[in-house]
Amino acid sequence: MDIIYILVPLSIALIGIAVVVFFWAVKGGQFDDLESPAHKILFDDDEHLIQRKDKQDESKPDRSEGPKKQ
Repeated sequence: MDIIYILVPLSIALIGIAVVVFFWAVKGGQFDDLESPAHKILFDDDEHLIQRKDKQDESKPDRSEGPKKQ
């Protein structure tokens, strides 16, 4: 039964620390904008990594003609 005298103040102190940390995070702007990071992933700018079919056709030589003779 003596353990309750230790556990009750310890749990109250831990709850107090958790509340202080929560309000510190709110004051620091941690929870200001929760939706923008989720939307940013949908609008990646990786256009330069995607090769388009028309650009691939221009860069490949036409192999149906065969070697050109001079």
